[in-house]
Amino acid sequence: MKYLISILFCALLMGAFAQSKPKSLKRKGALPAYFGVEVRPVFPSKFLGETYLELESQGFVTTLTQKPGYGFGGIVRAGITKLIAFESGINFTRRNFDLTMELADSNSYAEDQLGFIEYAVPINGLFYIQLSKELFMNASIGVAITYQPTDIGVVNQPGGLHTYRHTGLTREKVGASLNADLGFEYRTKKQGFFYLGGSARVPFAPLFDLVADWEYQGNFIRVDGPVDGSFLSIDLKYFFPIVRNKGPQPELGPLQ
Repeated sequence: MKYLISILFCALLMGAFAQSKPKSLKRKGALPAYFGVEVRPVFPSKFLGETYLELESQGFVTTLTQKPGYGFGGIVRAGITKLIAFESGINFTRRNFDLTMELADSNSYAEDQLGFIEYAVPINGLFYIQLSKELFMNASIGVAITYQPTDIGVVNQPGGLHTYRHTGLTREKVGASLNADLGFEYRTKKQGFFYLGGSARVPFAPLFDLVADWEYQGNFIRVDGPVDGSFLSIDLKYFFPIVRNKGPQPELGPLQ
């Protein structure tokens, strides 16, 4: 965790540095860079992947249902041309799941929840179209390098006799996913940029493998299966305005 905090702190410093550069470091004709923050609710989507998992063996049935989550982070955007920009940063996402578990022909039944966290560094190419003086439409595509810091798990003992164990095991700590974003941005020179849009993320591998165990007086059953990590989100972003120093300024472009 301390390493992730250090990375985020470095990103904040780079963003702040990009917002106000001394004239001795400015390159003539350079497009500006911006730093921003984002928050987003996260939603499972059957359009992108499976949102429900049911595992069954010998009368032991367990289900996992994806629920809404949330995410937030910091963003750095750098202009490449007047129509293309590079966008990256670091963000945190929490996914939520409902669990049910039961044994057929018995009164044993329980419910619980799982929470799974993930960090990501998106690397996106951003394309934009100017619709008016201050309104832009943005579209981006790229990949995200993801980090899953820990496995997850819960234990349930309904009535104290039956024991249910559910564990989410990550296959790899570091992974990758495909990103796609589409939205609209209102830009002002003094108040900054305000963005509202939607995004989709499709991992190249399962988010984790769910392993479910049932145990009762020496009897044992295990089932397992992969959990899809695809999701849709509504993205709210804010980019801070550039504080200009005296002297020659970078070339004005659509990002301004």
